[in-house]
Amino acid sequence: MKSPLARLLRGNRSRQGLWLVPMLIALALALVLAFRTDQFLTSENLFNLVAQAMPLVITAIGQMCVIVVGGLDLSVGSVISFTTAVLALGGPGYVLIPAVFALAALIGVTNGLAVTRLNVHPIIATLAMQYVVLGIARILRPVSGGTVPDIVIQSVGGSILGIPMPVFWGIAVILVAWKLIHGSRFGLHLFAIGGGIAAGTDDAARNFGVADKRNIVLAYVACSCFAALAGVFLAGRIVSGDPNVGLLFELDTIAAVAIGGTQLAGGIGSLHGTIIGALVLALLSNGMNLLNVSPFIQTAIKGSILLLVVGLQSRKKMGL
Repeated sequence: MKSPLARLLRGNRSRQGLWLVPMLIALALALVLAFRTDQFLTSENLFNLVAQAMPLVITAIGQMCVIVVGGLDLSVGSVISFTTAVLALGGPGYVLIPAVFALAALIGVTNGLAVTRLNVHPIIATLAMQYVVLGIARILRPVSGGTVPDIVIQSVGGSILGIPMPVFWGIAVILVAWKLIHGSRFGLHLFAIGGGIAAGTDDAARNFGVADKRNIVLAYVACSCFAALAGVFLAGRIVSGDPNVGLLFELDTIAAVAIGGTQLAGGIGSLHGTIIGALVLALLSNGMNLLNVSPFIQTAIKGSILLLVVGLQSRKKMGL
């Protein structure tokens, strides 16, 4: 028999956010690009689009875990850069790959404890962590280079039965994330905690027996680990370490999550909405690249989209 908390949250479809709108936007973008450029519908470009979108999709899923509980993680980009720097140290894959996830978990725990125990605002806590991790990444790898383990390169750059590996990455990540966010007690607790925070009753979930602080810390751990996974993917794709490869991922992931219908105040969101939001940004970037739009203009457009999406969300107080 389901608990009152499970009946309350699982029975409320409105907690999944307005994901149909970004889906229509994605379809409209695809149609416009198909008519504007002949290159868009080529198999080479579509597979390239999947590969380009994958790091953003992976990182945005982690960012969603934190945003659902009313938080925010600005350190995800530096975790991605740090992951590529560690993987390019030249050691064996069976050592470096577990190491990057262990270090990512440590970063997530530190962020979570700073927010829950020290009562530091999530923006300040994760911004500070961003500088710390980025500094270490640049010490390890001042410039792009190094040797990435072969297993990482093969897992990203190879193919099975003619299907590029990024497609299999996407399937695996989505299945795991769906189980984590929508098919587990952990995911249920995240929505309960966020719903209480958004309503101004921070102890609402605690009244149902939910360990709110522990789950918030775990949300930050999940976020950092998803960012590390995106870093592994990028390291395999660029076949090197790069201390700058994760720059602006924090803003892109927030934009993707918000476009997908997740409320930045917490408590409302869905995995499919986040994936669609990430695909909207990926389509936008791919299209602007095909149309030879300046990278600086692209950055300005993405920033404007983030401002617009956040501005349209209803909030009871200033801030996110």
